Amino acid sequence: MTWETLEQHASFGGVQGSYQHESAACGGPMRLSVFVPPGDGPFGVVTFLSGLTCTADNFTTKAGAQRVAAELGLIVVAPDTSPRGAGVPGEDDDWDFGTGAGFYVDATEPGWSDRYRMRSYVADELPPLIDARFPTKGPGHRAVMGHSMGGHGALVLGLSDPGAWRSVSAFAPICAPTQVPWGVKAFSGYLGEDRARWVEHDATELVRAGKRTTSILVDQGTADPFLEKQLRPDLLEAACREHGQPLELRMQPGYDHSYFFIASFVADHLRHHASHLG
Repeated sequence: MTWETLEQHASFGGVQGSYQHESAACGGPMRLSVFVPPGDGPFGVVTFLSGLTCTADNFTTKAGAQRVAAELGLIVVAPDTSPRGAGVPGEDDDWDFGTGAGFYVDATEPGWSDRYRMRSYVADELPPLIDARFPTKGPGHRAVMGHSMGGHGALVLGLSDPGAWRSVSAFAPICAPTQVPWGVKAFSGYLGEDRARWVEHDATELVRAGKRTTSILVDQGTADPFLEKQLRPDLLEAACREHGQPLELRMQPGYDHSYFFIASFVADHLRHHASHLG
């Protein structure tokens, strides 16, 4: 498997790098960003899953996470949001489906199923790849967080396999994708029309089905234009309250859906994960 270093920059005593490799899960090249803090390690790893239209660079260049990650001794991994140039008909037709919108599921529909396998990529392929190339603490010392579509991905991964992800957090996540337009569109296209197959990719439904993880931290802006139609943290909150899943949902007055919002609270999230990773 090829591994190519595209860029590396000194940052707060550590190194911020951009890399590309051939992915078995996604059947082609995938890009990712990795921040390694100063010191010899080993370090815990936090994986950040970005939202619709984003690349591996959005969180890296806009969130301002490196300073706190350096202080806490955390490696931060930011993968891309989908394969690029997969050649699937229609993958570039809409901004919220296809390229840049992999939704962190393994597609089962013809055309999509060969390359759009983001769940396997993030959960199965990427962790050992990072362990082999960076000074990590290895399995059992990983956390996951994300924004919007990536917040959905983080919640689902954390609830589905709490043994693999020691802590979970999200910024403005899509909390109930089976019940909102973004999720319905993505799941119909990637997974087909049988809604019974969708629930394993919906954090609210997973909580209702008895899945559990450590306390989940969620920040949500009250001025987010997608709050009521697409994100629905109220549904996740109700499910967690009813079924005993610890959730800290912080409604942040005046904040929107942008990276200004993420940058304002990213330090809290990294400290949340550091407290679990040790």
